Amino acid sequence: MYNCGGYESVETIRLLDGIFDIYMPDFKYGNNEAAKKLSAAPDYVETAKTAIKEMHRQAGDLVMDKRGIAQRGLLIRHLILPGGLAGTREVMKFIAKEISKNSYINIMDQYRPCYKAFEHPPMDRRITGEEFEEAVRIAREEGLERLDGFV
Repeated sequence: MYNCGGYESVETIRLLDGIFDIYMPDFKYGNNEAAKKLSAAPDYVETAKTAIKEMHRQAGDLVMDKRGIAQRGLLIRHLILPGGLAGTREVMKFIAKEISKNSYINIMDQYRPCYKAFEHPPMDRRITGEEFEEAVRIAREEGLERLDGFV
């Protein structure tokens, strides 16, 4: 399993072809403005999209055995951020249209403000239940149904 932040060079991912059965990248941001401000990654969106496309080319959609244990494929994680900063609509639209509507998505609600987050509202607070529910609704609206923890 290759567990990564999603901000990987496509060259690196190509070198890994045939080595990993499962890729588990984060897809943190749907727009470069937030990525630049929060992670100093002005080209995050293009870099993550290219890397995730290559991961999917290599491993395909996530396949699980009868017990629900991942065997092969791509599992994409998306952390919901306060105030819509993660760009969930853009992320889910990309996954549905350019990766696969059968993609397995883990929509994560565990954002916790720490360190300098308190200097950057709305990053100074946890997400609300409504923000999480909206993210799940967006994923479904975009045609994604394989959401971790949801049937």
